[in-house]
Amino acid sequence: MKGKMRYKFGHKLREVRERKGYTLKDVATRAEVSESLVSQIERNKVSPSIDTLLLIADILDVDYEYLFNDYRQKRKVSIVRKLKRGTIRRDKVAFHQLSVNDGAVRDSAIEVFLLEIDPGGEKGDRQYGHAGMEFGIILEGSAELLYGHEQYFLAAGDSVYFPSDMPHLLKNTGSTLLQAIWVISPPRNLFRH
Repeated sequence: MKGKMRYKFGHKLREVRERKGYTLKDVATRAEVSESLVSQIERNKVSPSIDTLLLIADILDVDYEYLFNDYRQKRKVSIVRKLKRGTIRRDKVAFHQLSVNDGAVRDSAIEVFLLEIDPGGEKGDRQYGHAGMEFGIILEGSAELLYGHEQYFLAAGDSVYFPSDMPHLLKNTGSTLLQAIWVISPPRNLFRH
């Protein structure tokens, strides 16, 4: 691949090689590649194939996590400012955005919102579920969760976690506003840009 390398790990390979007392030739011979290639990898001049990188890492007995731990530390942080939260209102239910998704669907991605349900209001569907998992914690008020054919009562401080592929409905059974933090994974992208 031509152009600037996005992630550089060559210096780590060189440091480990030198600490173990291996020469460029030692590593190149065992990996069945040229000394020049090993040198270029260590100087971040070329990006090796996955097979070559794994082979060199094995020769040096380098943990793969060590090679890429800096990469993980450079991930994007998403912040939703209180005054810039998106809000969606549907009948007696308000969804206040607490997380921003980058648009990529990943198994570990989540969508988080502050859920507010007026007395008598409800969120969900008695007929259908959707793929994924849900977690909620009731901040204020009381609720009834209908999950399949089961019924659960929730009060302030209670939390619930369940597979969301079963039909489910959260209903405000109290006389005051129900507030909850709600997490869905994978995201349903309620707040699309």
